Amino acid sequence: MFTGLIETKGTVRSIRRTGSSVVLQLDVSWIDNDLPRQGDSVAVNGACLTVVKPTGQGFSADLSPETERRTTLSSLKPGAVVNLERALRLGDRIGGHLVQGHIDAIVRVLAIVPEGAFSRWRLSLPENLRREITEKGSVALHGVSLTVASLRHDSFEIALIPETLSATTLNAVRTGDQLHLETDVLAKYVARHFEGQQKSALHELFGGGNGDASG
Repeated sequence: MFTGLIETKGTVRSIRRTGSSVVLQLDVSWIDNDLPRQGDSVAVNGACLTVVKPTGQGFSADLSPETERRTTLSSLKPGAVVNLERALRLGDRIGGHLVQGHIDAIVRVLAIVPEGAFSRWRLSLPENLRREITEKGSVALHGVSLTVASLRHDSFEIALIPETLSATTLNAVRTGDQLHLETDVLAKYVARHFEGQQKSALHELFGGGNGDASG
């Protein structure tokens, strides 16, 4: 598990295909010098990867065919900068929200509106994930824990503070770019629990939040 609070940024040293997998090698400098060991989990742009080979400069990890299908990691080029977070340890403080490191979709940045030092973004929203996102709920974009500012039927908005922009790779994102989206794990289970159930009388009377929500 992760929190969506980015610890540091890493740089792609190399990416190469070996058989059915892709090997991603990253250069990383951890602030506490507590280097991940073989078998440890690290979220790379929000995708949970297993450390295959630690090095003095960073680590390498395999991208499985499933990871290739679900993420944009295999398209990274040497020199690309990525967000990194090591897995939670028992007793760690959770400052963001619980993040699994399982990417649900790749979404596109539709608009970026500067608001002084802050920024408000509108992103595409796949129809099958709409039930798992709610206004003022949590999402992870490229591994960054963020709050949904507003929700529409085919898009949602987030508000970014200067600290988030400076501490992550999101400061380099432009309109049209693609980002990894992970919805809130609790929302997944709630949506699954009610999947296929008939609407209650209260739902029919007052509605179920199917209209657009605005901040």
